Formats: sequence, C-alpha cells, structure tokens
Amino acid sequence: MAGVKIGYRQLLDDANAQIETFGAEDVHALRERGEVLLVDLRDRRELERDGRIPGAFHCPRGMLEFWIDPESPYHKPVFAEPHRFVFYCASGWRSALATRTAQDMGLQPVAHLAGGFTAWRDAGFPIEPVLAKT
Repeated sequence: MAGVKIGYRQLLDDANAQIETFGAEDVHALRERGEVLLVDLRDRRELERDGRIPGAFHCPRGMLEFWIDPESPYHKPVFAEPHRFVFYCASGWRSALATRTAQDMGLQPVAHLAGGFTAWRDAGFPIEPVLAKT
C-alpha cells in the first residue's frame, strides 16, 4: 500500500496560507450589512441536526466544483452572480479546502469562516432550523 505523500494537515495549511479567512464576528457584521452570500457546505444531515445560518445557500461540498463551473451540466447560476462568497462547514476544514478550490476555479471574491458553523453557534449568532425532507 502506498503511503500518503501529503496529509490533510498540509493541505489545510497550504489552503489557509492562500485564502481569506474571517472570524464569526466579522462574518456576522458582513451578513448584517448584506455584503456576503454565505455558502453552507455541510451535508443535509448536518443541517437537519444542527440548523444553519439564516439565509445561507446550501451547496453540499461534493457538488461544489460542478455547481461553480458554468460548463458543468450541474452549474448553479448563483455562482455566476456578483456576490462576495463566504463558505462554511462545521469546523472550517472543508470550507478552507473548498475556498481554495473555488479560488483556483476563478470564483472571486471568496473567503471562509474560521471555525465554521461551530464558531458561529458558539458566538451566539442566529441559527434557523432545517426541516427534514419527506
């Protein structure tokens, strides 16, 4: 079995060195002023269990590249609109990697929420429930 050449920590360090990162307080202020579109990368089960930041657009992490690329049959027009995107996941790992990927694909401006949804929740900012799909 071949060994791992670059582990997840190195990938995260590399991504974080090349992306813009905001803390929960900054994201809250940007959201309140209507200056960002928050993109929730968590899977549906996480949203149903924990809720989400009000008004966030849900994009499962596994679909991000396909939804961003206008040449993809799965493209979502929201990614072609003039938004300042801030990605988040549960803890900030997936969103850091996703932000780097989106940036490499040409999506601008894009940043991520340090500490993810957990940091948002722990700061006491609003959360809305997400009902299970039937």
